[in-house]
Amino acid sequence: MRSILTSLLLLVPTACVAQAVDSPEALAAPPAQAQAGDPVTARASPRRPEIRKLGTLDVDLVEATPIVFKDRLYRFEYVRKEYKPNTSGDTYFRFIDVETGEATPAFARGYDLGCAHVEGNSMWAFGVDQWDGSKIAAFRSTDLKTWEQFPALELPGWGLFNTSVCKAGDRSIMAIEVGRPPEVVGVPFTTRFAESTDLKSWKLLPEDRVFTKERYSACPSIRFLDGMFYMTYLETKPGPRYETHIVRSKDLIRWESSPLNPILAASEADKTIANPKLTAEQRAKIAAAVDRNNSDVDFCEFRGRTIINYSWGNQQGTEFLAEAVYDGPLASFLRGFFQ
Repeated sequence: MRSILTSLLLLVPTACVAQAVDSPEALAAPPAQAQAGDPVTARASPRRPEIRKLGTLDVDLVEATPIVFKDRLYRFEYVRKEYKPNTSGDTYFRFIDVETGEATPAFARGYDLGCAHVEGNSMWAFGVDQWDGSKIAAFRSTDLKTWEQFPALELPGWGLFNTSVCKAGDRSIMAIEVGRPPEVVGVPFTTRFAESTDLKSWKLLPEDRVFTKERYSACPSIRFLDGMFYMTYLETKPGPRYETHIVRSKDLIRWESSPLNPILAASEADKTIANPKLTAEQRAKIAAAVDRNNSDVDFCEFRGRTIINYSWGNQQGTEFLAEAVYDGPLASFLRGFFQ
C-alpha cells in the first residue's frame, strides 16, 4: 500500500510478536442485512456481492494474505521494522493461526512485501529482497517452521513491490507491482506478470502482458477461474482517496473492468474493533485516524466463505490491518462482480 508520495519517502526499506487475533464472534456473525447507505455492505446493491467489514485486527500491519493450509485458516503477514512489537530490528514474514492466534517462527528476515501460495502439501511465500528492490525470492515449507529458499526472479534496474501468485492450468502466474523504470511502468505503479512451472524459477512474460501503464494501479491480487484471470488492485481518486477495484482477462493483455467498481472503499466500518486484544492506546489511534484508503486486498475461501484481508488508513504511514467476509464461495465472489 502506498501513494506515490509515500513510496518516494519509503525507498529506504521500512519496517512479530504481539499477535493480531480474529474475533471468533466476528467470524461467526450472520450475514448483515443490506440497508441504504450502510457502510458495512461496501455500497451493496442487488447485483453486487455483499462484503461485510468485520473491523480492525492490528495497528501498523499492512500486507497480509489469508490462506488455508492443511485445513486450517492462516494469515500470512509481512512484518515491517516499524511494527512496535517487532524487536528484531529487521523485517520478516510469519503466519498467524487464525483460530488460536499463535504465530509461526519468523522467516525471510530482511525481505519485504511478501505473499503466500499453497501448492499440494507445501506452503510457498515470495518476497522482494528490499523495498523497491530488483530480486524476488521464493520460500518453501511443509510445516511452517523450516524453510527452503530459492532465487525466483531478478530484474536489474527495476523497482519491485507487492506480488501475488495463482495456479493457471499447468503453470503458475505471478503478478508483480513495478514502480520503475519509467520506460517500463509508464505511470507508476504498474503490474507485470511472470510464469513458472515449479514455483522456484520464474520467467517474465512479454511486455504486452501488463496492467496498466496509463494510470496508478498498485497492490495486485490475482486468481484464475473459468479460464480467466481475476485481479484486484488499487486505484487512486481525487481527494486523494484510494479504492480497490477488480478486473479480469483471458490473456493478461486485454482487461475488462467490473461495472460494480470499487469493490472496497473507506468507511466507518473499517474502525470497528475485530480484535479484543487491542489495547486502549491502539483503539484510540484507530478512532482518531484519517481513513481514505482500502488497499492491499487479498482473499481465500474457507469453509464456504470468502475471507478478505485489507489495509485502511491515510496512505501516509498511519495504517491498519482489517478483515472482511463474503458469505459465499470465492468463485461466486469473483463472478459476481461481472454478472
